[in-house]
Amino acid sequence: MAENKKADHPENSPEYKALMVNAGIDQPESVNQDSVKRFLNKKRAVLAPEVYINGILAGDITLLSKAVTLVESSKKEHQQVAQEVIKACLPHSGNSIRIGITGVPGVGKSTFIEAMGRYITSKGGKLAVLAIDPSSERSKGSILGDKTRMEELSGDKNAYIRPSPSAGSLGGVARKTRETIILCEAAGFDHIFIETVGVGQSETAVHSMTDFFLLLMLAGAGDELQGIKRGIMEMADLIAINKADGNNVEKADIAKAQYKNALHLFPLKESEWIPQVLTCSAYHKMGIEAIWDQIERYRQQTRNNDHFFRKRNAQAIYWMHETIEEQLKRSFYDRPEIKEKLKIMENYVMHDTMSSFVAAGELLDLYARLR
Repeated sequence: MAENKKADHPENSPEYKALMVNAGIDQPESVNQDSVKRFLNKKRAVLAPEVYINGILAGDITLLSKAVTLVESSKKEHQQVAQEVIKACLPHSGNSIRIGITGVPGVGKSTFIEAMGRYITSKGGKLAVLAIDPSSERSKGSILGDKTRMEELSGDKNAYIRPSPSAGSLGGVARKTRETIILCEAAGFDHIFIETVGVGQSETAVHSMTDFFLLLMLAGAGDELQGIKRGIMEMADLIAINKADGNNVEKADIAKAQYKNALHLFPLKESEWIPQVLTCSAYHKMGIEAIWDQIERYRQQTRNNDHFFRKRNAQAIYWMHETIEEQLKRSFYDRPEIKEKLKIMENYVMHDTMSSFVAAGELLDLYARLR
């Protein structure tokens, strides 16, 4: 191989007697395939449910993380253990304030969460951050880099950060996130942050599992009419205009006035809470205390009028129905007979010999007979 490479260099031709170029070496592969095989073949031992339960109730972060991994796993044996753990932890949950945080990419969600998180832990609170990271539709992978952006918070003994991949399934992630909340609350975390993947469908799912929904915005992201067209504003309990510092202060104040005008056009919430618009700078840690004061006021008001508990009860029923739908869907597609028939139906539909509606009907009829 080296001789061939040496011959490829024109400088080594006899015409250039004074020149000589040594051949390079073959570059090794960037990934050691043997190591990959050993890693994939190595099975992590699944502990007894009691070990996870006792560890979580004792505040053991390592066992909490391992239990969350079981919750996120799609393996049947992992799910069985996870459900036992969740069932045992359920009586110890529900003692936190659950806050959903969303905003467009680049709005500074991670920086804001770190600033707010450090404020909470400095007051003696314990915070769990559940960051949903979008998965690639092509590679199915996720960066899971939110934790690296929160260097101070990740080193805080009273904070726990858990990034989770969406894995292309919004409903599945939402269910797993809700179950992770139960485990975190049982472990003693009294503040739960759920960071969404960005403005989109995921906000509806996160809104349905949190007590308070915070929308981060940027100055210059559109006027009040543009804000109204974004249905996300209807769900917000507070809008915070981030990056209100330096030359951006005046723009942030203008955006604040515009979003205030937009909020006036929405009907009064069932909670009787009137959403506010505030400005802040997460980077400079300005306006964080004022935002937290609003969250505390919301918690006090909704507890006094019982909306806080009514909302949680409604969410529990909602997720029961969502879980039923997800399990029925999984049961449908996991049947070997359905998998075989599905390929035939797809071929019919693709070649326009059968409508999608009729094909779906035949598959559902087959599933009903199998049941």
